[in-house]
Amino acid sequence: MAVKTVSVNRKATHDYFIVEKYEAGMVLYGTEIKSIRKGSVQFKDAYIEFKDGEAFVREMYIAQYEFGNRFNHEETRDRKLLMHKAEIAKLQKKVKLKGFTVIPLQMYLKDGRAKLEIALAEGKDVHDKREASKERDAKREIDKVLKNQR
Repeated sequence: MAVKTVSVNRKATHDYFIVEKYEAGMVLYGTEIKSIRKGSVQFKDAYIEFKDGEAFVREMYIAQYEFGNRFNHEETRDRKLLMHKAEIAKLQKKVKLKGFTVIPLQMYLKDGRAKLEIALAEGKDVHDKREASKERDAKREIDKVLKNQR
């Protein structure tokens, strides 16, 4: 099972507490999968929306394929996610009741198919972001000191 990471949403862990992770397939056009294999994907403002019992990823940017001629895809179109109905219902319920949000974490190729790792997430406050930054800096300092002692 070969897994190749295409793109990672680094801002997700900075802005959100990750509660649960899920794997989802996507409905794609031929030119989209070619651009994904090149690594031309961005998650800048992407989020997951639920409509009529289906999940869609919105505002995810996949660059146009350079050799795609007139059949090229639209860069930020809504893309349907392929998940089990029970998973979609569970996520949809938590988003409605508890105020969570669903965001994409990373895209990867698994056995030649594009998969999207999505997460049920809770937004961080400003002081939470500062705390996380302080902890990360402290850990970095400790690692630096330990490395120099060897």
